[in-house]
Amino acid sequence: MQLTFIRKTVLSGDTNCPSLYRTDRDTFVVQGWRVTDPEALRQLDIPAHETVVEVPSDVLAEIARQL
Repeated sequence: MQLTFIRKTVLSGDTNCPSLYRTDRDTFVVQGWRVTDPEALRQLDIPAHETVVEVPSDVLAEIARQL
């Protein structure tokens, strides 16, 4: 899988998190903050092979501008 960097949030400072990447498989890879809040996780049905991450809206807004 080839990744192309799209954007990182202005909140990331010197790190690259959260970030958004486009793949060569017509998908996106999201790097974000791991959701650990028990209340939020109870509202989701997450299989063992998956996880959820939280990203700021500025990162997702970049997708809309590029599509």
